[in-house]
Amino acid sequence: MKLKSGTPGWPELTAATWSYSTLEQDLECEVLVVGAGMSGALISHELVSKGIHTVTVDKRQVGAGSTCANTGLLQFCNDKPLRACMHTFGRDNAVRFYTLCKQAVEKLSAIHDSLMTKVDFVPRSSLYLASTSEDVKEHREEYKLLQQHGFDVEWWDQAQIETAFGFVKPAAIVTHGDAEVNPYAFVHALFETSTKRYGLQLYEHTRIERREEHDQHIVLITDKGFRIKASHVVYAMGYETQEMKRDQNAVLESSFALVTKPVEGLEEAWPQRMLIWETARPYKYFRTTPDQRIVAGGFDFGSIIPEERERMLHHTTKRLESEIAALFPKLHPIEAEYSWSAVFGSTHDGYPMIGMHPKYPRSTFIEGYGGNGTVYCAIATDIIPALIKTGFHPDAHLFQFERPHYPSSP
Repeated sequence: MKLKSGTPGWPELTAATWSYSTLEQDLECEVLVVGAGMSGALISHELVSKGIHTVTVDKRQVGAGSTCANTGLLQFCNDKPLRACMHTFGRDNAVRFYTLCKQAVEKLSAIHDSLMTKVDFVPRSSLYLASTSEDVKEHREEYKLLQQHGFDVEWWDQAQIETAFGFVKPAAIVTHGDAEVNPYAFVHALFETSTKRYGLQLYEHTRIERREEHDQHIVLITDKGFRIKASHVVYAMGYETQEMKRDQNAVLESSFALVTKPVEGLEEAWPQRMLIWETARPYKYFRTTPDQRIVAGGFDFGSIIPEERERMLHHTTKRLESEIAALFPKLHPIEAEYSWSAVFGSTHDGYPMIGMHPKYPRSTFIEGYGGNGTVYCAIATDIIPALIKTGFHPDAHLFQFERPHYPSSP
């Protein structure tokens, strides 16, 4: 699968990266992780830090798939609002999901602080805009639900938004406890710590061609014929998991993003450097970087055909530049230095898919599909080790592949 087109900015903006060798021998381990993007980096770090003998492989280089197309917004609110989650899954389930997302952002911050190399990981608040006046009523109800269940939120009216930012939007929820990160640098720093401090064995340019199932173990065989014997396999392959097994709940589309050249005046024009997004679906979103750039994304469309999104890339980049200029007319010039389009995955019911699969014994999957993918991968770092060890985690039922829906009123 061609995951991205254009030029994602993160590899160019990341100072510290590491390379790893290709597997050239047979191996044995407790856990084999397939994939060295965000989900693979986080679960590998979790496993080896617990003393579990882990091997990680990727057919590309570290972070060279969807990770370098990730725009690095870390939020506890989700593409599917809390109210809608309650309608689909029930009140307790929905509140637990949002609570896990909040805890995951906190865990990501703690993990970052423990790494050997620090990257651009910055705590932020988010400005969650009502896109139109028609959205205000439901957005206000969403705010009340979040507040009722203990989330750190504020309600801003049009006057407060205009006073703070200068642009006019009818209302917003301000959420506290979010963050931003350079995802590519974060993945490299995770693997640096995992290999140097904890002894992770990591191999790039190592493609898995097939698997053999045995009573007490699994053998995965590379394209060069080398065999990796493991007690358990974690598939952390992102959207390419759909080439291995098709999940009916998965939705694959394409999205667009850019990183601007450095912009003067951000501190004055952009209070607290808040992450900005909106109620419209699909939505547009905006953030800044420590080196005075703006990251923007959106304009999702329902195809993953590379030629289609490549034809749209130049025009859509200009649209995103115009969206930034419309919000912040005093910031100029707004000029993209890097722009790209990429596959973006979500699910029909709004939750990620994490856990065991009935057709794949001794295996677990991390499919953190949705706008909060990195946050979902952090949730998986608590669930997956427990499933490997005991086959149980109290939150695993939320994200299982065949999950029931229990609708209720908020």
